[in-house]
Amino acid sequence: MSYRRNILHVLQQFLSSRLPFLNAPETGEEHPDDQKVVEQFYARQVQKNIAYQFKDTSYLIHALKHRSYAYAQELTGVHSNERLEFLGDAVLDLVVSERIYIKYPKRREGRLTQLRSLLVNKSSLAQQARSIKLGKYLLLSESEARSGGRHRDSILADGYESIIGAMYLDGGIEPVRVFLDKTLLANIETQNRSDLWRNYKSALLEYTQGAGKGQPKYRIESEIGPDHDKMFTVEVYIAGTFVGRGTGSSKKDAEQDAAR
Repeated sequence: MSYRRNILHVLQQFLSSRLPFLNAPETGEEHPDDQKVVEQFYARQVQKNIAYQFKDTSYLIHALKHRSYAYAQELTGVHSNERLEFLGDAVLDLVVSERIYIKYPKRREGRLTQLRSLLVNKSSLAQQARSIKLGKYLLLSESEARSGGRHRDSILADGYESIIGAMYLDGGIEPVRVFLDKTLLANIETQNRSDLWRNYKSALLEYTQGAGKGQPKYRIESEIGPDHDKMFTVEVYIAGTFVGRGTGSSKKDAEQDAAR
């Protein structure tokens, strides 16, 4: 009996490394045994975490599919969540813009733009994704999951935007407003005072314009790594003079790092 228990323990450890939901099953959770069932299982867990029930869960499943997963399934990039990320990014900008426009009636356009940038940057969206345990339920290839993809800011932020896109297609703009009001927009003032939300590009722009030096210019120095895990290096120039260099997993993050 002891030998059998050891065998079962080793088997469970192996499966847990492949299927992360086996690590801490909740009471009543079923254990999926094929890929389609896994997709449905992940979708159910995400719906619980975001407190929204999809009428058509195919939108949500599509939103969970990282490019690496699509390629591992011998599909094309069109079958990944990238198109939904594109849509979600636009919907996110609309809802956030609407909310801060209403909340701050005396702020000028430049200040509103800065605040919106603070709220929708990769770091903040990744933080929101972690708050709903999204990384645990993203559909990734085995190699991407092993390399830490479930914890990578760029993948989490893109997945968060994809879910917003899926929610918009499934239920329209109102469910997105409700979701964001409870999460991303719940504590705007607190977030705005935190260093995490500081927009260094906007701060640098305000400085250069105030000093009569025009706008900073950003130039990509290098791009290293595969498409799903790139690292960008960006240089920033003021009045033609090099003043800083930054790195990041996206062009925007690298520019923020350079401006800092």
